[in-house]
Amino acid sequence: MTVQHHYWQGAFIGDEEAGRRLAGLPAAVEAALATVLETETVLAACDALGTALRDPAHPVHARLAAHLPEGEDPAVLAELGGLLGRRELTRKLRRELGSATPGRLNRADPRETVYEAWAPVGLVAHIAPGNAATVAPLSIVEGLLAGNVNVLKTSSADSLLTQHLMAELAALDPTGAVAARVVVLRFPSSRQEWLRLMCAPADAVAVWGGEAAVEGVAAHVPAGCRLVEWGHRISFAYLTADAWSDTGTLEALADDVCRYEQQACSSPQVVYLDTEDEGEVFAFAERFAGVLGARPPAVVPAAAGEPDPAEAAELTTTELVARLEEHLGLTRVFTAPGGGFAEGSWRVMADTRSPLTASPLHRSVWVKPLPRKRMIATLRPMRRYLQTAGVAGGPADIAELSRTALAAGVTRVTPVGAMLNSYPGEPHDGVYALQRYSRRVAVQADPARFATTACLDDLARPVVLPPPAGPLLHKEDVQGPGRRLAREDAELYFHSGGSTGAPALSVFSYDDYDTQMHAAARGLLAAGYDPVGDRTANLFYCGGMYGSFISFFSVLERLGGVQLPLSAGPDHRATARALIDLGADTLFGMPSYLWQLLHAEADALRAYGGLRKVFYGGEHFTAEQQRTLKERFGIEVVRSITYGSTDLGPLGYQCTESSGGVHHLHADLHSMEVLDLAEDRPVAPGETGRLVFSTHARRGQQLGRYVIGDLGREIPGRCACGRQAPRFELRGRTGDVMRVATYFLNHRRFLALAEEQGGHRGELQIRLEGLGGTGVRERLTVRVERERTGATDPDRLREVFLAGYPELRSAVAERLLELVVEAVDGASLDRSPASGKLLAVVDTR
Repeated sequence: MTVQHHYWQGAFIGDEEAGRRLAGLPAAVEAALATVLETETVLAACDALGTALRDPAHPVHARLAAHLPEGEDPAVLAELGGLLGRRELTRKLRRELGSATPGRLNRADPRETVYEAWAPVGLVAHIAPGNAATVAPLSIVEGLLAGNVNVLKTSSADSLLTQHLMAELAALDPTGAVAARVVVLRFPSSRQEWLRLMCAPADAVAVWGGEAAVEGVAAHVPAGCRLVEWGHRISFAYLTADAWSDTGTLEALADDVCRYEQQACSSPQVVYLDTEDEGEVFAFAERFAGVLGARPPAVVPAAAGEPDPAEAAELTTTELVARLEEHLGLTRVFTAPGGGFAEGSWRVMADTRSPLTASPLHRSVWVKPLPRKRMIATLRPMRRYLQTAGVAGGPADIAELSRTALAAGVTRVTPVGAMLNSYPGEPHDGVYALQRYSRRVAVQADPARFATTACLDDLARPVVLPPPAGPLLHKEDVQGPGRRLAREDAELYFHSGGSTGAPALSVFSYDDYDTQMHAAARGLLAAGYDPVGDRTANLFYCGGMYGSFISFFSVLERLGGVQLPLSAGPDHRATARALIDLGADTLFGMPSYLWQLLHAEADALRAYGGLRKVFYGGEHFTAEQQRTLKERFGIEVVRSITYGSTDLGPLGYQCTESSGGVHHLHADLHSMEVLDLAEDRPVAPGETGRLVFSTHARRGQQLGRYVIGDLGREIPGRCACGRQAPRFELRGRTGDVMRVATYFLNHRRFLALAEEQGGHRGELQIRLEGLGGTGVRERLTVRVERERTGATDPDRLREVFLAGYPELRSAVAERLLELVVEAVDGASLDRSPASGKLLAVVDTR
């Protein structure tokens, strides 16, 4: 039976098949790159695998534990699981590539039609080390995050952990795109033909190891291919006089030396003292030897245990040479009693010469003098090998010495005691891995034809996200008392406007908020906003933790647009004067407030004649109201600024081909379903149902399959604007449907009849009251905004409602309902105190 220890694009294969496929690797790479790998696909699969690895009882954990190298602590799987979590990988993407979706061609500057993205280099060949179980799979994950096809070589002595890890990861991706981009081969370095075949078509080759290993691989790297070296590095500690006399500093330094027995590149091999006094060097070495000698043997991975014969020989030679030089007054050697190489043995070698000397490791440390004025001259010759400097001293010393160490060639500076610590997204050996596996690409487009295109990918292909799963969530599930966010995820708090009940509290991380504001900014460009020419008055309501004003301040900031942050206020005259004096031509705000402002200051604003665009949110301008804005005020563009919710953020946007309640879905952030009004099943295509959204970009909280409370229908076909994002049409809120007597009545029906049959152009609100007694049980009052010309006729509108709404007519005829129509001033209509939004239905029963 053929041993199948190679993993090739979703299948385990043997040597013969692997050799055959290697010959056709270029064609396999081209086929894989022809399909799109969404960043979200990688994040979702990695997060699911990370969750399984952190659970010892999970079947995936059990399957992979069987493939751990002999002597490897199973805890390494939990460690790997932590590194594969969505939080860590998203942070890595943001830090290294600037975005959680770095592959999308967005405008680098919203004021220019120049689109930039990070694109994969193509094929990355990874030559993994044989002594670190997590390095190989994490290297492939980095390649996947950058969108590449990845072929990885493991040592012939390695277990099949990486192969099976990648198989488990691919199984968690329903699209198959991950599997298509992963090949893991196990063969010895002596098989040079295989090494040549995997490197020949590569666009980047990543190799771990010393100079000999790098040279061996470099011989197979073709011209123009990027060679990414993750070689051996050397690190040191640097102590000022105040620090080396402090017992706590010595204890921290001993932690760095003993942790992993100096097997990490960031372990200190040399301790430099900021002095020229040889006596101080010898005295410190003796003191530090006492601290090191008090340390018990560490519990470390098998790879960092007792030295092998070659390492033991190096230890012996180094110590003997240092002891011989004691007779010359150059060195002093302090060792553990009895010497030897058992775990817990140590040696401190004081040397009066400053040049950097590699340690034989296993708790072996050089102590040398190095005045800070000579640091650059002494260390710079070794700059290719320098990695970490652990610096101890006062704040001013640390600031100065950090700069000097970096100038000498060091790539990272840490406190003493934290040299082996790292943080998510930290650059490795002075570079970001994801940038080394990516290319920065740009597309310049015609400003006239692409003025409203914020992302080129919207025109090229639809975004495909993992399908939504799990139970439906309602407002009480998201806003309920059982909802708890980790403190590090709860950074920004917003209240809803409270138009459908008590204000709800929504919580965001700043990363999520930034993602959403960029999405809303792209949607605003699609709707026709011009960040170069428009002068915008932000007239949303502000205060009480209400988010609209703050959010659109942030949107305009990201667009680089001119902004007048006035906010909505009761003094319409002062607001109108500011608009005129400051030359505003674009208004952002709630329809209710903008309608009141424009009519209250109609004479001044019509005389000004400078208003050209209105972008509204939170409610809708009816068709008649939009006609009024254009005819009476000369406004050319009236469009939705966004469709969204306080919980989920921006959900949809209008394009220049959209009108009414039609929006495109922010498909890079959300998935959408349309479910039946009564049953939790999809409606037929084009039918109206409950809108259900699943968001894929929220840190620390799951907002999948959220029943938002709005009604709508999906619009089939591709929009005339060319975007491939799905479209939907809003059809009101579930709260607009009123149970009155034995009938269901809809606020939108009243509004349509008032406009189409009654010629009404203003606002309309319905008030419900219970009457009690033995007569008519309920009263429905339609309150319509009185026109300034006095043309509003309540009696005529009552006739229109009764004639055009059979269910209403029946309820009135059966004396189940009393219908009243009132013409009132717009200011007297009930509104949300936080947002100013008109309350469509006020139910006092």
